[in-house]
Amino acid sequence: MSSWFTRLAPATRSALTGIGLTVCACALFALLDSATKFSGQFLPMLLVVWLRYLAQALVTAALVVPRHGLAILRTQHPRFQFSRAACGLAITCIAFFCIQSMPLGNFTAIWSASPLLIVVASAWLFKERISAARLVLLLIGLASVILIVRPESTDQPLGWRSLLPMALLLCGTGYQLLGSRLARLDEPATTQLYTTWLPLLLTAPLLPWFWQSVGSWQLWAAVLVMGTCSGIGHLLLLQAYRAATPATISPFLYSQIGFAMAMGWLFFGQVPDQLSLIGMAGVVLAGMAGIFLSLRESR
Repeated sequence: MSSWFTRLAPATRSALTGIGLTVCACALFALLDSATKFSGQFLPMLLVVWLRYLAQALVTAALVVPRHGLAILRTQHPRFQFSRAACGLAITCIAFFCIQSMPLGNFTAIWSASPLLIVVASAWLFKERISAARLVLLLIGLASVILIVRPESTDQPLGWRSLLPMALLLCGTGYQLLGSRLARLDEPATTQLYTTWLPLLLTAPLLPWFWQSVGSWQLWAAVLVMGTCSGIGHLLLLQAYRAATPATISPFLYSQIGFAMAMGWLFFGQVPDQLSLIGMAGVVLAGMAGIFLSLRESR
């Protein structure tokens, strides 16, 4: 397997590496969302957010600092780093509130437009060439995701609550685009340290107003899962953006839906119906087509 991989063209290896890292990151993000949903049933939102950043910051520092030292904190682009950290904090707070206060199908249907918006914004801002076939592939993935979540099947209309996931969508697009740009300007470990420690330090002064005792070992385990999955997942995604362009890896961000459905069944007893399974098949086929397209374009 390794010899087959080394015989590929460098561009092909980079594309496949970026795709593999993206899928692994999406699996960790789905587990992160499951732990967040569980913790939010027992703890205030701001406390869950702060504990998640605490665990994520400690995990990231443990992975990065012993290997690179404090020199890894040097950045030539502090404005980009602060902006990405602010987007990450906004994403965490808004996503938590959406998951806890509105139908998951409505929230996911809006959020699933993120990969398409990332590719369009990347082409507009960074002048990347986006082929018509890749745009069609993204639209197929988006349609498959909407088939899975079917927002119109819920009893609660979108209403004003749709503004929250729309804000999440905009912040998420900025977050991913800044991550893609910083992956070519700073070390991924540098970006991840700023993304985790800045929100932690900014929210620490508010801690006395929302702190409450965390007595259950299950909650502490969920906090550990959140920090570990978020820290490692974002490092993997930054490495993916360093190996491939946003246009290449964006279709594979849809894989998080499949992982989320599997974990929803495993942890919360949510069994996908027939239409959801058809949508999952569409996501898988779109991903496989994306691999084929990346291989053909690299050649």
